[in-house]
Amino acid sequence: MPQTVITLATRGQGLYEFTDQAAQFTRTAAGGGEGLLTVFVRHTSCSLLIQENADPDVKTDLNAFFRRLVPPCSDPSMRWIVHTTEGPDDMPAHIKAALTQVSIGIPVMNGRLALGTWQGIYLFEHRDRPHRREIVLHLSA
Repeated sequence: MPQTVITLATRGQGLYEFTDQAAQFTRTAAGGGEGLLTVFVRHTSCSLLIQENADPDVKTDLNAFFRRLVPPCSDPSMRWIVHTTEGPDDMPAHIKAALTQVSIGIPVMNGRLALGTWQGIYLFEHRDRPHRREIVLHLSA
């Protein structure tokens, strides 16, 4: 069962597409066959999304929505937060990750990801400062 780890460098909050890396791994590992690609991020303050990759306004709106849904601890509405030792964006990042997902399964058909025309795979970074994020790709038959 082939697997690999890819590392993404983030520059702060936002969506970082890595569809091409996942597709390349799948083409090589699947050899034209069928299977399931499991994508797993090894962190608790970011998450994974399959989302539209054609219109950049989608990323802008998703970022704005999650900032409004879960503001930083410095926002008066978040005074109830206890975990603040890693900064005002850390616990909100954990909440955002809990609301989304850290693992995604994508069917593989004829050696290719069975994504729709406008779908891309994204790391959703929830922290303000840059990070290096590890994503495990695992192909099972």
